[in-house]
Amino acid sequence: MQALILAAGVGRRLGRLTRDRTKCMVEVHGRTLLERSLDALVANGVERVTIVVGHRGQGVRDAVGHEYRGVPVTYVENADHATTNNIHSLYLAAEELAKDDTLLLESDLIFEPQIIERLLAHPSPDVAAVAAYEPWMDGTMVTLGRDGMVEAFVPKHLVDGSAMGQYFKTVNIYKLSREFIKNRYLPFLEAYVRSVGPNDYYEQVLRVIAGLDHHGLVGMPLEGEAWYEIDDVQDHQIAETLFAPAEDRYHHYLRRHGGFWRFPGLLDFCYLVNPYFPTPALREELARSFPRLLGEYPSSATVQNHLAAKMFGGEPECFLVGNGAAELIAALGEVVGARTVGVTVPTFEEYVKRFPHAQVVTVRGPGDGADVGTGSSLEHYTHLLDWVDLLVLVNPDNPTGRCLRTEEVLSLLDRADATGKRILLDESFVDFADPDHCTSLLTQEVLDAHPSAVVIKSISKSYGVPGARLGVLATRDADLVARVARRLPVWNINSVGEYFLQVIGHHQADYVDACGRIRAERDHLVERLSALDGLRVVPSQANFVLCEVTTGASGADVAARLLNEHCVLVKDCTGKPGFEGLGPHLRVAVRDRADNEVLVHALESVLAPTVVLAPPAVRAAAG
Repeated sequence: MQALILAAGVGRRLGRLTRDRTKCMVEVHGRTLLERSLDALVANGVERVTIVVGHRGQGVRDAVGHEYRGVPVTYVENADHATTNNIHSLYLAAEELAKDDTLLLESDLIFEPQIIERLLAHPSPDVAAVAAYEPWMDGTMVTLGRDGMVEAFVPKHLVDGSAMGQYFKTVNIYKLSREFIKNRYLPFLEAYVRSVGPNDYYEQVLRVIAGLDHHGLVGMPLEGEAWYEIDDVQDHQIAETLFAPAEDRYHHYLRRHGGFWRFPGLLDFCYLVNPYFPTPALREELARSFPRLLGEYPSSATVQNHLAAKMFGGEPECFLVGNGAAELIAALGEVVGARTVGVTVPTFEEYVKRFPHAQVVTVRGPGDGADVGTGSSLEHYTHLLDWVDLLVLVNPDNPTGRCLRTEEVLSLLDRADATGKRILLDESFVDFADPDHCTSLLTQEVLDAHPSAVVIKSISKSYGVPGARLGVLATRDADLVARVARRLPVWNINSVGEYFLQVIGHHQADYVDACGRIRAERDHLVERLSALDGLRVVPSQANFVLCEVTTGASGADVAARLLNEHCVLVKDCTGKPGFEGLGPHLRVAVRDRADNEVLVHALESVLAPTVVLAPPAVRAAAG
């Protein structure tokens, strides 16, 4: 078995990364793409390698030489690389290609070596590595028959967007037998180049061959092996995350703060989203309207505020809509006018950071700050309210899940009114609380009765639409509404978010049902987690659960192992305000039953004690 690597391209879309080198010499965590490919090939017994070079090819020759880890390396020069495509590179290497069974791959790939191992072990002599289609993928697709035979190669301009489930993306790694190369591929390659020209892709020839009966090329779907094709700087950034060293990978994912749809194998228990809403019916309604929404401007903030008021049964002059609650918190923090702000920790960190003109007083929450759960802590908040101008009350709190009862919150609002103080009530998770414990106070009646109260709610989290970026602020204080509004852009909400606000009233019953399902699933998850050795579970009224790790392992180690070994992402609370001096804590989101069971089994595996066996002689003596 030999290998042929196509490495003649320029890689212009990689910008500065290819300013002085060709694509295959781009590094990911200190190792070039070419080195990684060669290591995978050598480790799997490839006996010789041919590299087709072009742009800055001398750099490749200098870096690799004529031997790599004992394997001979030869070169083919594509002097016309600037005006041709990879079909010409392969055409120039036809003589080398015909010498043996060949692994053919492109040089802008990063992949796990197991893909090569599986290709070589596959019983079919001619195999294409393929991956199940994901929306972000670009390039050539294939369709497979029931026997795995490649039915068709489909160029991207012919891909049917309504039938994405039938497609697989070519990984651009092939195992081709010498018989297939000599008797099928090369004759068609010769004819194609002569008739069409050299400025095309080698997969076009495979497309022609796939139209023949009994062509023999089989697709091998990947089974979770990581790979990425690096065409531009964003691809490079994703590869840096996907292929980060095990000890750093967790922090690479967290630094992205989302966008995990680019990592389809990842189970995200870090970010807090309602898995039961929107319903399929609402998703379909949004999808039907998307083409028009995408092509038209959203309405102004005034219209958005009317929609929010309609959603919560209030008066438009009391409401502001934000690009997520985070935008509203930042704007409010700039203009609220309080000299001192009281925040119990641990809590949502934006409230610690977003009051630049005030002294932020942080005190640990009731108990040890992470141990109260649903219990009462009214006295604790009352005492803090007496010391500050503005009390931040996140109810239920994040990440503890601690939640005051409705009557307790109203008692605090009464005290704030009586003493000239203000309360910022964040109700982002209140819809997940047990109704007999706490319900929302985002009503016009409460706003009218407590003009110093400000209510913030993240629609993104509770309604399951974080991609639409929606949050709402409500208060009877007209002057404060005006000051916050001046901090917001005219068009801070996109058309998809506006449409959601417009139609959500028709789906409110489904939303209430979805929140009930979350409560039931949370209780089940708490029961399952509480049965695990090595975890202490804090009661929660939200759509997440805080757990203390009691095995002696650090939170960072447990979180990293969950990611590296099980592709599960959780929130490690180490270093967050309020956790000083406490044991390691993890926050896990409540997802649906199937995903939650994956989490439970992953934690069970990671938390299991490691049994270290003594050397045989010692064991015999002990016996």
